[in-house]
Amino acid sequence: MAKNLIIYYSRKGENYVDGTIKSLPKGNTEICAEFIQKSVGGDLFEVETVKEYAADYNECIAEAKEELQQKARPELKNYLESIDDYDNVFICGPCWWGLLPMAIYTQVEKLDWTGKKVMVLVTHEGSGLGGCERDMKKVCDGATFGKGLAIQGAKASESEDAVSEWAAGEV
Repeated sequence: MAKNLIIYYSRKGENYVDGTIKSLPKGNTEICAEFIQKSVGGDLFEVETVKEYAADYNECIAEAKEELQQKARPELKNYLESIDDYDNVFICGPCWWGLLPMAIYTQVEKLDWTGKKVMVLVTHEGSGLGGCERDMKKVCDGATFGKGLAIQGAKASESEDAVSEWAAGEV
């Protein structure tokens, strides 16, 4: 039986939701990552930065834009050293400025993707997959890719059926 890994970054607290800023007890991407785990099993790995993003949403997205412009690789609290034990890897995060957060790149660039199947899931408020899947294809050298999935963040908690069906169809 194939082994699955779900790598994700998610933002709790202030988030942009359907045109307004709301405080979320659990980030939208974390909700979706848990739906994947519930559907197909696997291990969750949360990408957490050493220097946390600002609690204020607008400050956070300004920081994210600056990181993107600088091609920054923020330091993480923990790193996966290897994904050798996994067949399928789901890479999940919010679509910030058209790409996954730079912290995701910090992690994925350290891994050997040879022979892995990768699926990208993003949460967003209007950008869809943006360039997230395209960029992961460049970074995850040696991997094959399944179909990506974009979930509107405001509907993340209602997306279990869609996420579960997608995940089960990809592994």
